[in-house]
Amino acid sequence: QVQLVESGGGSVQAGGSLRLSCAASGVTISSNYMAWFRQAPGKEREGVTLISPITSRTYYTDSVKGRFTISPDNAKNTVYLQMNSLKPEDTALYYCAADGSVARGSWGSPSEYNYWGQGTQVTVSS
Repeated sequence: QVQLVESGGGSVQAGGSLRLSCAASGVTISSNYMAWFRQAPGKEREGVTLISPITSRTYYTDSVKGRFTISPDNAKNTVYLQMNSLKPEDTALYYCAADGSVARGSWGSPSEYNYWGQGTQVTVSS
C-alpha cells in the first residue's frame, strides 16, 4: 500500500521560508517520478516541481524558479520542497505525488500521477 505523507506546512510572512517533507512508504522515491502540486481556493491543482528518477532531472513551474528547490533523501525515502522568498500568491494546499511513469511534457498534469498525499497547508501573509 502506497502512502505519501506531507508535513512542514504553516503560516509565514512574505519573504520567509518553509521546508515541506513528503515521506513515502510502499514506493521507492528513487525509482519514481516525485512531484509537488499546489491548489489554491477556487483554482485548479498546479504542478510546482518534479524530480525524475535515475537522472534526478528537475522541472519547475515558472513562478517558483529560483525560489523553490526539490530534493530527495533516498535513505529516508523522503522528498523535500525548500521554499524561499515566499509570496502571498504561494498560499495553497501543497500535495506530494508519485508515479512510475510520467510524460515529460505533461509533468504538471495531475492525471499523470497515481499516488497522492493528503496535503499540507501553506499560508503566506503580506
